[in-house]
Amino acid sequence: MASRLLQVGTKIIGVGRNYAAHAKELGNAVPKEPVLFLKPTSSYLENGGTIEIPHPLQSLDYEVELAVIISKKARDVPQAKSMDYVGGYALALDMTAREIQATAKSAGLPWTIAKGQDTFTPISSVLSLATVPDPDDLELWLKVDGEVRQKGSTKDMIFKIPFLISHISSIMTLLEGDVILTGTPKGVGPVKAGQKITAGITNLVDVEFNIEKRRQGSS
Repeated sequence: MASRLLQVGTKIIGVGRNYAAHAKELGNAVPKEPVLFLKPTSSYLENGGTIEIPHPLQSLDYEVELAVIISKKARDVPQAKSMDYVGGYALALDMTAREIQATAKSAGLPWTIAKGQDTFTPISSVLSLATVPDPDDLELWLKVDGEVRQKGSTKDMIFKIPFLISHISSIMTLLEGDVILTGTPKGVGPVKAGQKITAGITNLVDVEFNIEKRRQGSS
């Protein structure tokens, strides 16, 4: 069962291409070290709600992920102690404006606009450590209008959670409430206004989100 809502930290760290099959489906090389990007905490959409497609886009891509919530300040953490800094887990989506991302990638520009807009990080309530005995063997899944689009296991992550925490904390200090999005399995694809996403971690949590066009001029 989901235990509590997320305590918003200072940042969301995304890990790109952390599943080999996903890297390949987008035509990317399998990375030799983690591909990292940042998302603002203003992009959270907690525990259900409406994902908004900004004008003039007609669709967004879904990416289901295991989110790791940091419990305390972490700087230069060795892998052997990394899990001491985990306060819980959650099911998250990394919504992506793929057209914007593709344009940015081809021009060598950042992914912020493609990844960081409001409602682009839907997330469940926090799962306690006691409910997730083995984060390296969780089944993630996502359905669009009831049809399975993604299903994969965290055991297939290229870079495991202890390594990610150690690596990221050697670059930037992690603070309580910060979230690491650990990557997505294959099967990403578009959703349009009027569709519904249901996503979850098998036997632990599931969440539902509606997709709508964002009204121009709304705040």
